[in-house]
Amino acid sequence: MPYNPNKELKLYYSIGEVAKMFDVNESLLRYWEKEFPIISPKKAGGNVRQYRKEDIENIRLVYHLVKEKGMTLQGAKQKLKMNRETTIRTAEILDRLKLIREELVSMRKELDYLT
Repeated sequence: MPYNPNKELKLYYSIGEVAKMFDVNESLLRYWEKEFPIISPKKAGGNVRQYRKEDIENIRLVYHLVKEKGMTLQGAKQKLKMNRETTIRTAEILDRLKLIREELVSMRKELDYLT
């Protein structure tokens, strides 16, 4: 299930919860944190990462560029530096389209069940 930015978020998420949102390993999130300064979770006692809504949105952008568009990390860094707003809008549009597709598939299944 794709990440839904419109879903009500709690104040902080653990690294495990964020990894599940994007279906990635926790180690990948830690790596992206080193590579992309825009991902900067709060660190609580014992170096426990606490991700805020802004961090999750930034991870979504990196995920979109690297995992969905197949860009290299260097390419993703350049894209975010040069054209961040367009990248944000594109990622939001793709998320909305995925949610619409899921709804349409669900409606089709219901219609197939009724006929």
